[in-house]
Amino acid sequence: MKMTLHRLQLPLQHEFTISRGSINFQNSMVVELEEDGVSGFGEVTENSFYGHTIDAMSAALLGAEDLLDLYANQTPEEVWPLAKKRLQNMFALSAIDMAAHDLAARKAGLPLYKQWGLEWNDVPASSYTIGIDTIETMVAKLNERPGWSVYKIKLGAKDDLAIVRALREQTDATFRVDANCGWSVKQTIAYSHELAELGVEFIEQPLPNDAPAEDRRDVYKHSALPILADENCQVEEDVVRCEGFFHGINVKLCKCGGLTPGLRMLRLARRLGLRTMVGCMIESSIGISAAAHLAPLLDYVDLDGAVLLKEDPAQGVVINKGQILLANDFGGGASLKASASVGS
Repeated sequence: MKMTLHRLQLPLQHEFTISRGSINFQNSMVVELEEDGVSGFGEVTENSFYGHTIDAMSAALLGAEDLLDLYANQTPEEVWPLAKKRLQNMFALSAIDMAAHDLAARKAGLPLYKQWGLEWNDVPASSYTIGIDTIETMVAKLNERPGWSVYKIKLGAKDDLAIVRALREQTDATFRVDANCGWSVKQTIAYSHELAELGVEFIEQPLPNDAPAEDRRDVYKHSALPILADENCQVEEDVVRCEGFFHGINVKLCKCGGLTPGLRMLRLARRLGLRTMVGCMIESSIGISAAAHLAPLLDYVDLDGAVLLKEDPAQGVVINKGQILLANDFGGGASLKASASVGS
């Protein structure tokens, strides 16, 4: 088995701002595993908040190339525990695990969701994300993407409620809001009542991830809207910790270490009665396509990362005004375009 690491720089259509900062492009790495002429692809993006650089992730993967023999002879689920121990980098682990699942499904002649024993029935629509900006610019961004049934609004600014009110004047679509750890307990509870009246479906991660348990419990009990964990649900062990403090979880594959633990997290959450969601970073269709195959396990989907790009160097699953359109191929169905500017 051969591994190739492709470095990509993904330009955004617009500057993208959340409560922690702004970006105009996203650095990304695609892992390609090739065996007998068949390739599987995985993707992970650089993330300063979690301290993961492309150089560090590349070094971790190149320093553990002996794992390739294991992936050639065992399932991704069997290799995952050793890969986690060897790599010591959850972001790098997520990319190679995704590529291994993609390759295994392609060799089996199945799309990923069928490889996992799932059925593609009544899957939820994805939201479209509007980053923090001036109210006028956020309204313009929404109107650039009409026809979506769900919009996710990044908040954590000084005029959060005014933003939602202004956007509500433009559409009757469902809203979801994500404060990215930017609110206090008092703000969250107070805002939740007006946001509920404005047609907001839930609030994602309003408090800092290190907020005291009593603060998270207070919000859980008194919010007028469901509260979903993002930064508070990064790895498998976090799922049970969310019970009684959050109404649902948002799984990010890069944080948890890939599709193998992501599947386990979603299935456990459903057994615990927690609502389930899979989100994304700003990434190409490689990462989005793999995550999209988890949709049968989800209550909510947030997979617009490739839609936010000025140019996508990959092709695969298409998110068309929220509707997930699977690619006509095995595995995740994604591949790099021949015209993509790729460095290895």
